[in-house]
Amino acid sequence: MRIFLALCFGLWSISLFAQKGIEKFPVFQTCEAVSEQMMEQCFYQTLYALLRTNYEHPEELNATMMEERVTLRFEVSKKGTFDLIRMDAMNPAVKVAMNTSFVKLPVIQAPSYNGSPSFMQFVLTVPVPLSDDGALQVFSNTAAHNDQTHRKTNALDSLAFAKANNDYAKIVSNKYLNQELKSNALIPLSAQRYSVYEMAMNRIGNNAHTAVKPYTFSYVNEYYDLEAERASQEKEVQTWLGRKWWNEHFFQVAGDDYWFVVDPGVDLQLGRDISEDINTVNNTRLVQVNGGIGKQLTFGASIQESQGIFAGYFNREITRRAPDGGNPGIVPGRGIAEDGGDKFDYPVATGYINYQPSTYFNLQLGHGQHFIGDGYRSLVLSDNSQPLPYAKVNAKFWKLDYTVLYTSLRDVRSEVTADDSFRTKFMVHHYLSWNATKKLNLGVFESVLWQNDNNRGFDFNYINPLIFYQAIELQTGSRGGNALLGATIKYKFTDHVTGYGQLVLDEFSSAAVASGNGSYQNKSAYQLGLKWQNPFQVQGLSMQVEYNRVRPFTYSHNTVVLNYANSNQALAHPWGANFYEAMVIARYTKDRWYGIGKVIYGQRGFDKLDGTDNAFYGGDIYRSEDDRIADVGNTLAQGNTAAFFYAHLEAGYIINPASRLTFYGQVIYRDMNPAFDNAVVRDESTLWINLGLRTDIFNWSFDR
Repeated sequence: MRIFLALCFGLWSISLFAQKGIEKFPVFQTCEAVSEQMMEQCFYQTLYALLRTNYEHPEELNATMMEERVTLRFEVSKKGTFDLIRMDAMNPAVKVAMNTSFVKLPVIQAPSYNGSPSFMQFVLTVPVPLSDDGALQVFSNTAAHNDQTHRKTNALDSLAFAKANNDYAKIVSNKYLNQELKSNALIPLSAQRYSVYEMAMNRIGNNAHTAVKPYTFSYVNEYYDLEAERASQEKEVQTWLGRKWWNEHFFQVAGDDYWFVVDPGVDLQLGRDISEDINTVNNTRLVQVNGGIGKQLTFGASIQESQGIFAGYFNREITRRAPDGGNPGIVPGRGIAEDGGDKFDYPVATGYINYQPSTYFNLQLGHGQHFIGDGYRSLVLSDNSQPLPYAKVNAKFWKLDYTVLYTSLRDVRSEVTADDSFRTKFMVHHYLSWNATKKLNLGVFESVLWQNDNNRGFDFNYINPLIFYQAIELQTGSRGGNALLGATIKYKFTDHVTGYGQLVLDEFSSAAVASGNGSYQNKSAYQLGLKWQNPFQVQGLSMQVEYNRVRPFTYSHNTVVLNYANSNQALAHPWGANFYEAMVIARYTKDRWYGIGKVIYGQRGFDKLDGTDNAFYGGDIYRSEDDRIADVGNTLAQGNTAAFFYAHLEAGYIINPASRLTFYGQVIYRDMNPAFDNAVVRDESTLWINLGLRTDIFNWSFDR
């Protein structure tokens, strides 16, 4: 009997031992013959040796002979792979070098728990440069496993049959390593930001196409090292609050095949229009989101809620564009303003989904702004109008870049409103860019607008991405659509000097041009410009000169709904037509600092509107050309001719390069001198001073 009891006790003890969790370290190939007691020591010694072999210390730090430390948090997965979770180092160059070494680690035998593959996390410090007699400093290692716990034996209890999945604990969300900078997410339109990228993209021999904007991060990253730029701008801060304020997105999440970032933002401005004794203010609160799922799908959105009161001339511009229905105005480039008491209350929302099915094609659906051209202004398509719904198809291959843009527009004037709703019209735009040589780029474009008349809706005659629109316009009736044609050119004289131009033909008549008699049918526009990067060998400085000339009646139409505009805002140049303009712009960037200087001079032609002469002189593109002043004899800036001068000086500091939070100050001087005052234009000079804190995710100019 005693022998039987002893045997039972022994079997019970073995059973208990067998059910106790046994955790085993991951095993390098060189450690397979090592005893269980020495396995942990062999793992760390081999890991250090491999990191030392793969590591190349930055040359610029060799002279200092200073020892630094890199903290690694990583995981050995169930497949035996080394997955980096976070890496911290004081010097960005050391961080890059260690990351290069880490990714070369081999696949090894996975850790195990109770004999089943598991995964194990490590936190350790590596002294650099790595020496032959160095060692890792280990802080912790923990095994995560799915060991099933005791089950209740009551068959009526559903938990008795539940599997201990514990998949919530498996979710990885702390692998954000600036995936945004390598993704197909859109870079928000910002003239200051884009000018830096174009310095690199316009180098001779690059096959970049720079006209169609906004760019994606991945496209810019082919020519400009966004990750190196971000690393060079990082401040050495350790606290969570310090990192979020100075370096990082407010909320950033990433796993193996997904990422997204969220940033709150503002556009807070305090200023004064000294000429009219107006205290100006803008109060924008916003949230911006960007993300990616897999390699092909990216998305983004921003929601802005704003209240503002501006300099006197800009306030009058807002109210002059007031839509039907009682709203007080339209803020140019932003949208319809609601009644906000003594301020304009204007919400703005943008968003997009970007799908990359292959290397050559990109598809977008969204609500946002677009810009086509290499200049400060665009006579083809600009971001002067408020965000609009669109579908975009882009193909890049060989030396070609082809873009098709489908959009829906609105005419919000009371004279065209029907059944208390704004009039809908549509636009399709084709643009083909060709790098003819390593220096010369040529582009051609065509666009057509049509209104939703006779329940026409979106006309599928225009959906073909390769069709010639002039032929379709003839088939649908000459007043059924408004087609524009044109061409662009860019020439790289050197790596630092680039010339560019645009030509727009609106219902072009060769006979009218050849006659030279000032025919109203000579509806055309052109742009000439020159960019000089790093002039006088000053790194970070760029200079630009540009001339724009738009003849009377360009962008207008005999069917007033078919003007080249959206919600009382021009789709091309903010001045409309019947003007010439010359400008000089200088931009300077160093680290997080920047400066802008801009001077514009022009002659503009307004309608007289003096009670006796209400004819259309060709500047107001919202009027019908049937009301034109004359068939022939039309000259540039005719009508109520006004001289225009604008000067803008701005300096700022980028607080956070990830969220683009920026502190800035600006001084604006504007002078308008028409032949006589009327309801649209008056003789006035404005001195406007502003201080602000803004998230730089859109262009917003006051030079109108």
